[in-house]
Amino acid sequence: MTIILDAMGSDQRPEPEIQAALTAAELFGEEIILVGPEPLLRPKLDTLNTKNLPVIIENADDVLEMGDKAVEDTKKKPNNSMAVGMRLLKSGRGQAFITAGNTGGAMFNALRVLGRIKGLQRPALTALFPTKTGYCVVLDIGANAECRPEFLLQFALMGSQYAQKILRIDQPRVGLLSNGEEAGKGNQLVKDTYPLLANSGLNFIGNVEGKEVFGGEVDVTVTDGFTGNIMLKSVEAAAKLITDILRTELTASVRTKVGAALAMPALKRMRAKMNPEEVGAAPLLGIDGLVFVGHGRSNAQALVSAIRVAREAVQANLIDDMRQSIQLQISQLEAASPTS
Repeated sequence: MTIILDAMGSDQRPEPEIQAALTAAELFGEEIILVGPEPLLRPKLDTLNTKNLPVIIENADDVLEMGDKAVEDTKKKPNNSMAVGMRLLKSGRGQAFITAGNTGGAMFNALRVLGRIKGLQRPALTALFPTKTGYCVVLDIGANAECRPEFLLQFALMGSQYAQKILRIDQPRVGLLSNGEEAGKGNQLVKDTYPLLANSGLNFIGNVEGKEVFGGEVDVTVTDGFTGNIMLKSVEAAAKLITDILRTELTASVRTKVGAALAMPALKRMRAKMNPEEVGAAPLLGIDGLVFVGHGRSNAQALVSAIRVAREAVQANLIDDMRQSIQLQISQLEAASPTS
């Protein structure tokens, strides 16, 4: 297996990417391709690669900056590191591509180079949210601000497939994010999507609120990208606030420090579960190839986690199974249509 890593994605590039590539190559014993300007990467890699690990450099002359416009600047920089990496993926040189760069740029390059899975209308950016009982697949978290009901139906199908393959859940429970559990609650998009999910053949449990998501009562949560992105950023901010408050309160006095020492194992387990570095990157589901997008603040640990998650998706044969599921769903919907 070969994983392709954009060396010019993170805020601190390329040091976290180079270190992650070396760590992953040693940990998994497999090749990693770093994509970026070779004159910049070569001296750094040669200095750090003291064990002669299988880390390869693929030259890319251009770099998409975080502030670049996805469409306009990608056209100005056709050989940006994302595009070069995805072309390698399409050619079969690697099995998955990872970037911690511009999300819009990643989406546009993926659509331009790899395209969508046949029959799919929109890809979705996906995240794993920690819950009381494990994790919940949430999509879309930012790729599609404006959605139609049929988009959310396909998001649910892809999210279910991801939960089955990566979280190993046989019959993932699918929920539709809303402001109330009753079937009639929600905006027009939610109301129009509800019957599609109810008749989809998926394990649809109805509308869900935040308490069901984080309570572990649902395995896949579907929403539009605008709402999902706000939800993601709010959860990240709340998690940081809780961590900061705990740190302050547990070090406020000798007594609390003693209590903190006793509670340390539990606190470490909680931190590991809530730490985004443990997940590493979110897949762009619906793209006809495995593409993962990490946070711009990703460090080497987060990127190693991203490589691990990408490897699991390759081993689970995620893309081929998703292609088959999409085609089956389309055939079923066509058969059920009154005009068929």
